[in-house]
Amino acid sequence: MRYTSRAMQSPVYLDNAATTPLDPRVLEAMLPHLGATRGNPSSLHARGVAARGAVETAREQVAGLLGASPEEIFFTGGGTEADNLAILGLARAADRGKRHAVVSKVEHAAVREAARRLEAEGFEVSWVGVDGHGLVDPAEFVAALRPDTALASVVWANNEIGTVQPIREISEACVSRGVPFHTDAVQAAGRTRLNVGETPVSTLAISGHKLYGPQGVGALLVRGGTAIEPVVLGGGQEGGLRSGTENVAGIVGLGEAARLAREELEERIGHETELRDRVISGVGAMPDVDLNGHPGRRLSNNAHFTVRGVGAESLVLVLDSLGYAIGSGSACSSGGHKASGVLLEIGKDEQDALSSARITVGKDNTAEEIEGFLEAFAGAVRRLREVSPVYAN
Repeated sequence: MRYTSRAMQSPVYLDNAATTPLDPRVLEAMLPHLGATRGNPSSLHARGVAARGAVETAREQVAGLLGASPEEIFFTGGGTEADNLAILGLARAADRGKRHAVVSKVEHAAVREAARRLEAEGFEVSWVGVDGHGLVDPAEFVAALRPDTALASVVWANNEIGTVQPIREISEACVSRGVPFHTDAVQAAGRTRLNVGETPVSTLAISGHKLYGPQGVGALLVRGGTAIEPVVLGGGQEGGLRSGTENVAGIVGLGEAARLAREELEERIGHETELRDRVISGVGAMPDVDLNGHPGRRLSNNAHFTVRGVGAESLVLVLDSLGYAIGSGSACSSGGHKASGVLLEIGKDEQDALSSARITVGKDNTAEEIEGFLEAFAGAVRRLREVSPVYAN
């Protein structure tokens, strides 16, 4: 059987959940702040004033994407730092008698590991499970809240299987009980409609490089009146919540990416959904393949499968040699042979969890690329199954 490789052509990138390409318009906005005329936003001279103005414009742009006020936006070094700041900061700001947290079992590692740090510090954490589609039951989650609960957290959309959670219902229940509620919206921002005016979260994290912006910059929304302690101390930048000289170029890039995401949201969602559904239809028609995640409540760009008889890492490498880049799971937990905790949580056994593939389309992918990918994917799976003891005749 012949396999046509795109490796010597332009590779097709289908791993947008791991990181997105930098939009040329974002790069253009960043360039003035990467050159010799850059300034420190804390300086009083003209360069410093210009840098401060650029940071504040970006703050307004991020607030616009989230339906928030600019003074509620605090810039960080990325989504992981924003999540850490929320979980640790909310817990440490809580009343002395509140030493309990409620967290879903399908959180990103940035939330999950921060919650485990709280456990090491003497907090009790109630870990709430999900159904076979990765969906949190709001009633079960709310039932875990207690008078001594310091905070609660549910990811807006899972970074692996793409399931979108009932955040509005859960956040309303938490806030009505006086429990600060955090959500990691790193994957959701720019791929679903976020409006904190309608969804009363206390804190919300986003990341630039998931929005066609730069890597190494993120933001945490902190609603007015929310008590939160800093975890990075120093010169008191970002209202004292996140010290350190601001990454002006990165912040400007995040702001421009947020502005573009807001303006192009409906177009992007429609385009990605069409391509995603074609992937789900094509791959899902193959034998011994299961779609993971909720069939309806899922991100516009996410298609996640268990492909039995095929090792995920082998599949990724074969497709890469053919010119198609996909993911084998969460980018932040890849690099080893450990089964995904999310897939185990939704009922997959370890072998199936190690045979999963994540295809995440982007705004710049085309229908022609998807058709070529489906042909390459089918061929790669056949090749790998031919050498698998389970499928060998």
